Amino acid sequence: MGDIMDKMTIEEFKEKSNIEIIQELMKNNNGYITTKYLDMFDIHRMYLLIMQEKGIIERVAPGIYIDSTKMEDKYYVFSLSTPNAIFSHMTALYFHGLSIKAPNERYDVTVKRTYNNHRLRNHEVFYASDDIYELGITEVETPMGNKVKSYDIERCICDIIRSKKRMDSEHIKYSVKEYLKRKDKDLTKLSKYAEIMGIRREVMNYISLMYD
Repeated sequence: MGDIMDKMTIEEFKEKSNIEIIQELMKNNNGYITTKYLDMFDIHRMYLLIMQEKGIIERVAPGIYIDSTKMEDKYYVFSLSTPNAIFSHMTALYFHGLSIKAPNERYDVTVKRTYNNHRLRNHEVFYASDDIYELGITEVETPMGNKVKSYDIERCICDIIRSKKRMDSEHIKYSVKEYLKRKDKDLTKLSKYAEIMGIRREVMNYISLMYD
């Protein structure tokens, strides 16, 4: 989330009421505020309840609120509420414009093998060892313009090939073929990722097949 102090001087900050400060914080973050972020400014959470009662904000998840005039971005809310889950596979490729599969209410996400969260129950969860969990993490924009954590394109291509038994083969073929058409594809990076993940031969064979 953006820092309110980038927009106001210390004097202006002190002169504003707590509700005005919260509104400024939300304005700087596309209409969202979290209790965790509010704690950084030493503002009591009761002000969120007051704003909720007045219809100024709505609670969209535990500890997460949105300006009542804004439309909820479910991808962003999920990312805020489950920060250790990285959008991956077809969901990430959807953000990158390389998937014909719309995520709807079920997302492909990757977490560490030791991680567990009840918010993952309704999603397609993939587990990664610590040595590759952070490989290829980047930020992408959701269709509503909010930034969320995702894997980059090359990591996603490796993932869908490695997980092909759990996925629709036609979706995989489409994504790989579309990837190969892109001018910004990086086959060197793809090969490097595949090597680190121990699937280089499988990935390169699949890529060669799609080139034919």
